[in-house]
Amino acid sequence: MRAHLKFMKVTGSWRDVADAARTTIRQDEGTGEPSARWKKRILLAEHSPIRKLCFNWKWVDLPYWVSVHLVRHKFGIEHFVSTQRADRTGQDRAGARQDAPVLHECFANAQAVMFISRRRLCGQASSETRAAWRLVVDAIAEKEPEVAACCVPECVYRGFCPEFKPCGFCGTPAYEQAVAAYRAVPPPQKRPGA
Repeated sequence: MRAHLKFMKVTGSWRDVADAARTTIRQDEGTGEPSARWKKRILLAEHSPIRKLCFNWKWVDLPYWVSVHLVRHKFGIEHFVSTQRADRTGQDRAGARQDAPVLHECFANAQAVMFISRRRLCGQASSETRAAWRLVVDAIAEKEPEVAACCVPECVYRGFCPEFKPCGFCGTPAYEQAVAAYRAVPPPQKRPGA
């Protein structure tokens, strides 16, 4: 048994995000696609309009105990997990193993995805839970690379490790590279005729 994603869907658009941001500064809606620079900057700032960009995915064959780790997240995300009720499955749930496969579907906004990444990409998270979450981030990267670029462990986000028992990543050359990549913002685009 190996967990995999059945699908990854995106609802909302960067135009929706930008228009919500424009509303907050008393401007009318705009046109066109915001630049990669603007996307990365608003994601790093975590301003509320980023919550208009949402993701829907489903894990298949996710071990029950990994699902339990993930269902702990509750802000900006909804979980729909397949039942183990005996009257629905025909099997005695008292005998179900902790690694029994479940279907686990989620719907989450961009801010929640980034927040969950801080916990579930951390070296202190179980390797199976990290792998399950990495499936989500990798699928998001195919559709919204700026969001995936902001899905980092807590130490990269904060610039230090707040854990009681650090995993040892903080301070390594790989950590320094991850921090630099996370903080990097694409250069401004030249306007035509400028």
